[in-house]
Order: sequence, then structure tokens, then C-alpha cells
Amino acid sequence: MKQSILVVNCGSSSLKLALFNGKEEKLASAIAERLNEQDAFARIDGSDRPVPLPGSATHKQALEALVKAFQEWELMPEAPTAVGHRVVHGGETFREAVLVNNDVVEAINQCADLAPLHNPVNITGIEATRKLFPGTPQTAVFDTAYHQTLEPHAYLYALPEAYYRDWGVRRYGFHGTSHHFMVNEAARLLGKTPATTSVISAHLGNGCSITAIKDGISVDTSMGLTPLEGLMMGTRSGDIDPGVFDYLNSQGMTLADIHKLLNHNSGLLGVSGKTNDMRTLCELADQGHKPSAIAIDIFCFRLAKYVAAMMVSLSQLDALVFTGGIGENSVRVRKKTLNHLKLFGFAGNAELNKHNGSHSDGRIDAVDSRYPVLVIPTNEELVIAREAGRLASSH
Repeated sequence: MKQSILVVNCGSSSLKLALFNGKEEKLASAIAERLNEQDAFARIDGSDRPVPLPGSATHKQALEALVKAFQEWELMPEAPTAVGHRVVHGGETFREAVLVNNDVVEAINQCADLAPLHNPVNITGIEATRKLFPGTPQTAVFDTAYHQTLEPHAYLYALPEAYYRDWGVRRYGFHGTSHHFMVNEAARLLGKTPATTSVISAHLGNGCSITAIKDGISVDTSMGLTPLEGLMMGTRSGDIDPGVFDYLNSQGMTLADIHKLLNHNSGLLGVSGKTNDMRTLCELADQGHKPSAIAIDIFCFRLAKYVAAMMVSLSQLDALVFTGGIGENSVRVRKKTLNHLKLFGFAGNAELNKHNGSHSDGRIDAVDSRYPVLVIPTNEELVIAREAGRLASSH
């Protein structure tokens, strides 16, 4: 039987599937969105044929419908040889990807309080595929695992120790799969080995995080106990004075109101009052919409401040790496961010930047830049597929 690996990524209201062969080639992919809502929909990439879903489809129903479509359309005529799952939060329990068993599912469930919107649906995806493919090895790959190498000075908050000891209040970090992929790809492009490569990796999408990687290992990162800490994001505020919570509460807002504000109605969307899409914001800014221009300025300024902060954890820097939808595609964001970093010796090449590094093996730095600057498309699905294949082969 030919090797095939199914990658399952359950988001809070979405589901993504990707199918890879043994040569790490993507054979098919699909997405379902607006799950648990009346207008839920699903589609297989590259096809105009709809994938029917029941009204207010759940993650389980969407997964079953998409797997059925893969089979009926002969994209996946046989059961996969391995299944890899993205799991958002592994707490301190998981430092690497693991084969799924009942104990692993229970441990993921115990981390649910740290990621209440994601871990429960991640478990739903695991349980559904275990029923669909009972003889297939399942692997869990954790967003937080890569950052378990952080030292206490980087992951502890300035709180009484009991809060960490009793409740696990600490900085965990996220997007670890993407950041791990970045250092490996940067090493390849720079002609080095990952174990001798140190980079600052900026993952910029609707969710944004930045990580200092020293000799292939995460030593600092911007996200914390939850994905709310750190950079300004599409709808998340990022860092904010904790005193704001008390003030907003005194103005009549409930904890739920504040949570919704900071996670769903802030960031690029909140400042611009228009959208969280960077492409649209740039268009609006060019048309003279001042709030959109301000949103972009704040985003780039805060990103540059975090790049500078990440340098504290490194003894050398082989490259600054941009990735994610914004990092890979926004010429303006990269240019503005690098302009803020002139004192540190960063300098961009306008022509290379205009082409997103596609004409230069990812390089967009000027000849006089103190450090290389790279644009590298992320591929978290491939990392998950690799881990699933690796662990399945040892199963």
C-alpha cells in the first residue's frame, strides 16, 4: 500500500484537511468554515463542486463529510497510513509530537482550560478520525511543544510562584510548528545546519508571534499563557496594560465583554474600524483612510520593537525571517518594519522586497545590511505530516 498521510487541523470554527504522499507532495486539501453556524460550508481546494454539510455542521460532521468526499472523488481511495493532528496547547506535558492513545487524549483534555476554544475541538478531530480509521496510527503535534526549551527567566511571569506551581500560569508560546519549520528552512537557504543556526522568526498572519531561536532551539517568544500576548494581530490586541481590565470593568464591561473585545474586536480590525485583512488595509490607506494607515503603523512599530527585544536572547543572528500570510506577502509591512530597525543595521533591498524574495532564494536584504533578511513561506501542514509519518513508521 502506498504511503499517505492525512493532516487534520481543527480551529475554533473551522477545519482544514491536507493529504500528503510519501514523497511529501500534497495530493489534496480541503476546508470547512463557519462551523456550528447556519451558513457553515465546505469545499475541496481546486474544485467548484460543493461538499454538502448539514445545517450548523459540527467539526465531527464536517470531518466526516470531507473524508467521504475525498474517498468518493478518489482523492483518498484507501485509508491513510497515518493521521497527524494539530493540537494547540500541550501545556508542560508535551515537549514533542506523540502517538495518540487514551492517555494522550486525557492529557490534552486536561490542558483545555488553557485553550478552551481549541483543545476541545482538537480532541473532537482526534476521536472522529480514530473511529473513521481505527487501524491507522494517529499523531498529535503541539503548537506549544517547540517552546518547551524556554528557560525559567523567559517563561515565568513576575507573579508569586504558587500561581505557576498550582495553576500552571506561565508563558507557553504558540506557532511552534511554524517557527521550527522556519529555522530549518533558513538553515538550508544559508548553507548551515539547524543546530548552528540562530534566527528571529516572525510569523505574521491573523495570529502573529515572533520567536528568538538560538542554535535551532526556541529561547524566547512573544505569545504567553494564551495567544493574546505579544504582537498586534488581526483581531487581538496583543500586549496591553493589565490595568485596562479593571478600568473597563469599572465602566460596566463584564469579563466576557473584555475577553471578546481583546480577542475578537481589537488589533488591526479594532484600530482601523474596517478590516483585519492587511491587503485591504493597505488599499484603504492608499485611498486616504487615516485609521487604516495608523493600524499599519502600529503593527509595524510594535513588530520592530519585538525584533529588537528578541535580540537580547541571542549571541549571534543569522537572519530575520518573515513568514505567514502578512510576512510572506506584505511588501509595505516588511519595508516599514526594517526602517524602524536601521539603528540595528537592518536594511532592505526594495526590488527584492517587491518580489517577496522569490527572485533571490528568499533574501530581501540590501548589500550593506548587517544581517540577512529572509521571506520564507511557512508549511505547518508539511511539518505535521513529517511527524506523523516518522512516528507511524516506528509504530
